[in-house]
Amino acid sequence: MAVQLIVLRGVPEDEAEEIRALLADAGIDYYETPEGNWGVSLPAVWLKDQSQLERARELLSQYEAERAAKARSEYQRAGGWRGILQRLKEDPFRVLLYLALIVAVLYFSTMPFLSLGE
Repeated sequence: MAVQLIVLRGVPEDEAEEIRALLADAGIDYYETPEGNWGVSLPAVWLKDQSQLERARELLSQYEAERAAKARSEYQRAGGWRGILQRLKEDPFRVLLYLALIVAVLYFSTMPFLSLGE
């Protein structure tokens, strides 16, 4: 009996390709169900043989850990999270422009309500 391994809704295409290659390289028989024309069906990877489920989950868990570590290292290499002070040091004009736009939007959106009581 077939058993669902992973749901592919929201999974990037490169990750789905790597999962397919991982299963094929391990010799695990699987098939996919597509999302369908209107996106209402369940896009998923299903194993044909339930006895291969444990091995497939181990491979998938290892793959996900490696992918997360790779994404984390790329994020750190790109500079990681930058706060407002760091952005202010890098590009003060843009930060001040955005702050001025925020203040203007707040001013024009609240002034009609504040002037109602007068």
